[in-house]
Amino acid sequence: QVQLVESGGGLVQPGGSLRLSCTASGFTLDKYSIGWFRQALGKEREGVSCISSSDGRKYYADSVKGRFTISRDNAKNTVYLQMNSLKPEDTAVYYCAAEEYYARMVYFTAVTAGNGMESWGKGTVVTVSS
Repeated sequence: QVQLVESGGGLVQPGGSLRLSCTASGFTLDKYSIGWFRQALGKEREGVSCISSSDGRKYYADSVKGRFTISRDNAKNTVYLQMNSLKPEDTAVYYCAAEEYYARMVYFTAVTAGNGMESWGKGTVVTVSS
């Protein structure tokens, strides 16, 4: 069964850090661009960041630029989202998704907030609160 599994969420105080992981099951990630998305309660889904399959191209939404870092370890079949200086407004369910072409992933991340993408994991919950 082909799926992506998100993990690493939790409760953290404002200013704290978390590292999310997106791990593939049933396929290898190394040929796919990966995007992170989030959806807060009662709000529309938002594209957060994405990374190309092998040449290190990255995109960040303005809301997380300078605080979040996306990276990947293809040997571990995992993509990470390091989140620093967390704010209460970062509270959301975080999802990852895969797309073969980086340009399309940037479009999904920056423009459609993932609308049009077909496969989603169950997500991991991030709560930033004191």
